[in-house]
Amino acid sequence: MATQTASTRALSDAVVSKITGLVVSDGGSTAINAPFTGEPLATLPLSSAGDVELAYAKAREAQKAWAALPVADRVRPVLKFVDEFIARRDEILDILQWETGKARRHAFEEFLDVTLGPLYYARKAGKLLAPKRRAGAFPIATRTSEHRQPKGVVGMITPWNYPISMGVGDTIPALIAGNGVVHKPDTQTALSVLWCVDLMIECGLPRDLWQVVLGDPAEIGDTLIGNADYIAFTGSTRAGRLIAEKAAPRLIGYSLELGGKNPMIVLEDADLDKAARGAIRACFSNAGQLCISIERLFVHEKVYDAFVEKFATATRAMKLGSSLTFDEQMGSLTYPRQLETVTTHVEQAVEKGATVVAGGKARPDLGPLFYEPTILTDVTTDMDLCAGETFGPVVSVYRFSSEEEAIERANDTSYGLNASVWTKNVARGRRVAARIQAGTVNVNEGYGSAMASHDAPMGGMKQSGVGRRHGSEGLLKYTEVQTIASQQFMELDAPPQIAYAKYADLLTSSLRTMKRFRLK
Repeated sequence: MATQTASTRALSDAVVSKITGLVVSDGGSTAINAPFTGEPLATLPLSSAGDVELAYAKAREAQKAWAALPVADRVRPVLKFVDEFIARRDEILDILQWETGKARRHAFEEFLDVTLGPLYYARKAGKLLAPKRRAGAFPIATRTSEHRQPKGVVGMITPWNYPISMGVGDTIPALIAGNGVVHKPDTQTALSVLWCVDLMIECGLPRDLWQVVLGDPAEIGDTLIGNADYIAFTGSTRAGRLIAEKAAPRLIGYSLELGGKNPMIVLEDADLDKAARGAIRACFSNAGQLCISIERLFVHEKVYDAFVEKFATATRAMKLGSSLTFDEQMGSLTYPRQLETVTTHVEQAVEKGATVVAGGKARPDLGPLFYEPTILTDVTTDMDLCAGETFGPVVSVYRFSSEEEAIERANDTSYGLNASVWTKNVARGRRVAARIQAGTVNVNEGYGSAMASHDAPMGGMKQSGVGRRHGSEGLLKYTEVQTIASQQFMELDAPPQIAYAKYADLLTSSLRTMKRFRLK
């Protein structure tokens, strides 16, 4: 590894060597750079298609014994992991910042998610996975129960923007459900995932159960999907469609959390100071590299000017930087391609008549991938950032004159991942929220209320995804549901001594009786 800088103060060669040794690799490697500085951060092993095959073989063998364990035994390493994870908070926050370039407060959001999510499943899994009695065909005579069996080995593909929220937060319920996992995190942000895998093994998870492979999707993607019993993916809508196509011939299930062009509505009765502060978090957390962040902001015409002034003033005052403290409000973008997209979207919009209210330019004085938090007005439909996902610290602000108009414009998108509504009347806010076509809608918050409600499902409508994470669905999607029904006292066919016509009459009379007494 390269000589350490201030941004890599404790990422020792020993730590890197230990955790990268978990990657299934036959010898290939690649280097990753620190977004804060552009300097080399670490060298990571790369996996071949053959390595992916080997990873599945190892995970499949380990999964047999794992699935046979009681749920309480599968939960035990997770509970230990949560304790150790909390105790080593600063270590994982440092790694997250080095590899993503995010501000520490946004790395802390991931820390919270990977503490609360696994803890939720550790507490609830016993009940969620327990066999459940179901009403049988006939009272007393038929005993029916629902059982949950693990899928087998889950193929997990997770992104760079929130590497452990998605990578660890989605893998742990798959493991608790009794599965093995072959996991391909994004190479740029694999260190934080590997650190968590290593910690899980220290806490008692079988070594081969959670396999990690790294590489280009073009090289290992087909093998990764072709060997999986289920696919869990978080990423772009374009990539999600390709995964669905590859999964279809084998009829395996999948969950896809995809892109968003998320709206925020500020109603005329909103607390504008709170709404402006909320918009800072909603639009610029993780430098806007968050699939549930706000990119379209609709403000009632009566409060439009006042809100924009407050929002712009707060945005211009934001502190940007690369320190490993909680002082900065926004960090760096992660990839050069993200900086290019953001720059192109803003420049094109300005050329076509958009107005820059705050920000609007890169900040190479802070680091190679910094871009100012940016607010645009006068954005029109012929501009790419109007409907296309920018995935950066850029938001466009629009006026509206009625509640109905705001809802219609919020829904005028092919996406449906997240939304936000601001009003002093919470009941009104919830009524508006129910009419927005998005998988999660937050009232008087941008995204955190829904994201942190681990007992409730989270995912997208329309082109924003299939399936849900969090809640019971976030665990049960990794299982096959099985019905076991046993018959006693009576057969379902006509007894030999009764003609079938008579038998049909008896059953018909029984149906009337069962309906009358609400037995059916």
